[in-house]
Amino acid sequence: MRQNNYKYSCADFTFPLLPHDKVLQLIKLLGMDAVDVGLFEDRSHLYPSYIAEDPAEKAYILSQKLKQEDLAVADVFIQTGAEPPVAATNSPEDAIRAKNRTLFLKTLAFVNALGCRHITGLPGVLHKGVNFEEDWKRACEETIWRIQAAEAKNIIYAVEAHVGSILPDAETTMRFIKACPGLTLTLDYGHFIYQGQTNESVHPLIPYASHFHARGGAKGKLQTIVKENKIDFKTILSELKKNEYPGVICMEYTYQDWEGCNRTDNVSETILLKRLLEEI
Repeated sequence: MRQNNYKYSCADFTFPLLPHDKVLQLIKLLGMDAVDVGLFEDRSHLYPSYIAEDPAEKAYILSQKLKQEDLAVADVFIQTGAEPPVAATNSPEDAIRAKNRTLFLKTLAFVNALGCRHITGLPGVLHKGVNFEEDWKRACEETIWRIQAAEAKNIIYAVEAHVGSILPDAETTMRFIKACPGLTLTLDYGHFIYQGQTNESVHPLIPYASHFHARGGAKGKLQTIVKENKIDFKTILSELKKNEYPGVICMEYTYQDWEGCNRTDNVSETILLKRLLEEI
């Protein structure tokens, strides 16, 4: 029985081997209130380029499927390349950044048509042969542009600090937040704990979280089973409550051949983690 008042979602990219209709059915069967929709070019059920063809029509098609399962959309996560370094937010190439902006605007129209009020993107990466400050400046410029474009549609924009990004730790992430007024986070402790950082070092980011990704994690294990988990969800939930966190908690186990993220039983671990969070 649910002991806290949070709503829960599950990422559709938790189950990439199923057709999208079946994914939505499974997410509902798992007792979720909503779905997080992944738009990862070339590696998710829906691609940004597909959405860009006709955002309103694509939103209508998806909304009909969601209506059948009585699911809302908690977040739309856009990634314009198959991997973070591909077509990165802060790409040094003008043409790529221009294309990214076009795709982002199309995605905003899609998100708005769905009735969703939250979108997640990536902050950018470090590029070989490029000065750090140049990469940082472009990441800030593009992120600020996205914040403002989203605000114009009354949509919250968040970035996810992640392994391999320009935001490798909590300290750098905090610096980025201060450099990009209005920025919020889709906060995933796993990317920090995996690298050996402490829960305590990440807690100061909680006030900036507008969305939260939950999955088991430990040092050297970006994703792991609940029994091996070292993420301090008890303290996290307490701090979220203190900060009157307004968002949804997303069960975000993924299945991909990267950092061992294809070694968990995502159905079972999603159930176990949701049960753990509800009982805290």
